[in-house]
Amino acid sequence: MRVATKPVIRGAARAAASLALVLLLVLLLLVIVRLPWAGDLGIHAATIERLRHHLADPGNPLVDADTPSPYYSPWMLLLGCLAKVTGLGTFVVLRVAALVGLSLLVTGVFHLVRTFSARRAAPPLALLCLVLLWGPALFNWSGFPGLNSLALTISYPSTFALGLSFHFWALLRKALRGEGHGWPVSLGLGVLWAVILLSHQFTGVVASFGGLAMVLGARPWPSRAVLVRLAGGVTLGVVLLWLWPYYSFFGLFGVGGLEQIHRSLYRDLLPHFGLALVGVAALVLRWRRDRRDPLVLFFLLGAAMFAAGGLTGHYSWGRVLPAVLIPAQLAAALEVLERGQRAGVRRVFAGLLGVALLVGAWTQAGTLGYVVPRDALPARVAAKYSPPWPGCKWLAQEVRYGDVVMARTFPSRQIPAYGPYTVAPGYPDFFLPDQEERVTAVRDYFAPGTSRAERLDILRRYGVRWVVEYPGDGGLRADDAALRRVATGPRGQVLYEVVGG
Repeated sequence: MRVATKPVIRGAARAAASLALVLLLVLLLLVIVRLPWAGDLGIHAATIERLRHHLADPGNPLVDADTPSPYYSPWMLLLGCLAKVTGLGTFVVLRVAALVGLSLLVTGVFHLVRTFSARRAAPPLALLCLVLLWGPALFNWSGFPGLNSLALTISYPSTFALGLSFHFWALLRKALRGEGHGWPVSLGLGVLWAVILLSHQFTGVVASFGGLAMVLGARPWPSRAVLVRLAGGVTLGVVLLWLWPYYSFFGLFGVGGLEQIHRSLYRDLLPHFGLALVGVAALVLRWRRDRRDPLVLFFLLGAAMFAAGGLTGHYSWGRVLPAVLIPAQLAAALEVLERGQRAGVRRVFAGLLGVALLVGAWTQAGTLGYVVPRDALPARVAAKYSPPWPGCKWLAQEVRYGDVVMARTFPSRQIPAYGPYTVAPGYPDFFLPDQEERVTAVRDYFAPGTSRAERLDILRRYGVRWVVEYPGDGGLRADDAALRRVATGPRGQVLYEVVGG
């Protein structure tokens, strides 16, 4: 009787994990329909808009300037072609991107986990750990696939690149085992690696660390012929990075100004990521069994770079944090199902993991607000929900594609999504040589001490045809002869047409 109980328990656990995963995937599919606007959605929409109109030479996605941009990646080029050929709206194309990104992420996790475990419960449990095993305080950032973060970034290139990364690691593990490995496979891996790096550079670093860990942890150690073919794949990838025509990939190494933006990655580590410590414990158990376990090596590589970034003030290196969290999350799922583990240890670990997953689910329960009306949610869940941005569709009814709009930073993050440009980019743009002059011009236009003549000069200098203001922003008076009030938007925004000076 005791012997028969174990398969029943395992079957029940597998069914519970699969059901929970299905519910989360349904939630994310409904989120894609809603496509909540927050964060960087505007710049990705603007990128598609520019490619739709000028596929070969799109120029800067945010301001009227002929500069390259790292947002013009192979993935965004494909989406731009889709928009151009089909005539689909930009936000419809972003929903397509979200569906592809989610599909790649789900299938990629299944693909990779099956190279570590034959247990049927392992892939769904690993996906649950990936989206829920974060921390008791909410944390959202592109490339960090917590449930709430994923709901807001599911259409971003980072999700596409992360999904490809899981497939990249799985294919690499198979190649290292000699499963159909040859020159075509190695060269294909090199192309895949380059596409990931070009599509989202930070995720590309994570993918590179994961790939290195798979090689260093391979058992048996790869033969010389295998390593030569892998080196050939890497060489092809580097060549593709060098030849990419839309921006200089290697020019990104000289970019500065990213540190302050990323400093918050080093704050509140336990509240944001503390639940992943269950996975760290799992990695310790794996390390005791195998000193070259690929997930352990992956974790150590990521942790070393993250620590180096904090110690040296290179806070942008903190974007490697998924290389610390992902192997821990996968290890947590695998350890519960480890055949060689003692039953008592496995039960204790399963209990800890179950509690951590429940805490993670509760922390991110506000994600329900993206698909359920807030007043229909329980009060405690509704309190966790942050409403998305309202967007600027009201403005697009008046402003034409390519018109220049004067606006402060927040509306400047949304306006280019509909086709217009802004005077200064709403996001840092390190390929834009006059970025600081543009930011200064916007600040001076709205500053209370700026004269009317100076404001008019700024409008003429940048070819401004429209001004968007919140109440109290400043700038030219509402009754100035140079402005004509055209429309009113959410939260008191007003659209003025520049009619003279």
